[in-house]
Amino acid sequence: MTTRGVLYVHSAPRALCPHVEWAVAGVLGTRVNLDWIRQPAAPGTWRSEFSWQGEAGTASKLASALRGWHLLRFEVTAEPCATAEGERYSCTPDLGIFHAVTGIHGDILIPEDRLRAALLRSQRGETDLEAELSKLLGKPWDDELEPFRYAGEGAPVRWLHQVV
Repeated sequence: MTTRGVLYVHSAPRALCPHVEWAVAGVLGTRVNLDWIRQPAAPGTWRSEFSWQGEAGTASKLASALRGWHLLRFEVTAEPCATAEGERYSCTPDLGIFHAVTGIHGDILIPEDRLRAALLRSQRGETDLEAELSKLLGKPWDDELEPFRYAGEGAPVRWLHQVV
C-alpha cells in the first residue's frame, strides 16, 4: 500500500544539501534533486520541500536517514492510507526527533498508554501535566520550527496546521 507525504527541510548548511538529497534518494530508490532556496530565518542555511510517494513507513525511513545531522531542521509528513495512520516527524538540533501519529484531518492522535503515563508522572509530582501534554503534542518542536516554516518572500509555503 502506498502513501504520500512531504519532506520539509527547514534549514541545512549548504555543504549538507547534497547529502540530504543522497539520503532521500537512498530511501526512495530514485534520483532526487531538491530545489534549494535561502532560509531567511537562519542566514547561511537553505530550505527545500519535496513531495514524495512510497510504501507505508517511508516517512519513518526518511526521518531515520536524516536524524542526528548537526544543524539540520526538518519535518516529514505522511498521509494516512488503508493500512496505516498518518505520521509526522519533526527534528531540530536541540530537541532531537519528535514523532506523532496523525488522523485523516491531520490531528495528532495520542495513544492511551502515553496519556496514562503522563497523568501518572503528574500525579506523582514528577512533572507538570500541562508540560507533559505539551510534549505529547510536539509543542516544543513547533515553537522552535515555526520561524523556519515561513519561507520568505516569494517562496512556496505549506502550512502544517490549520485553525478550524
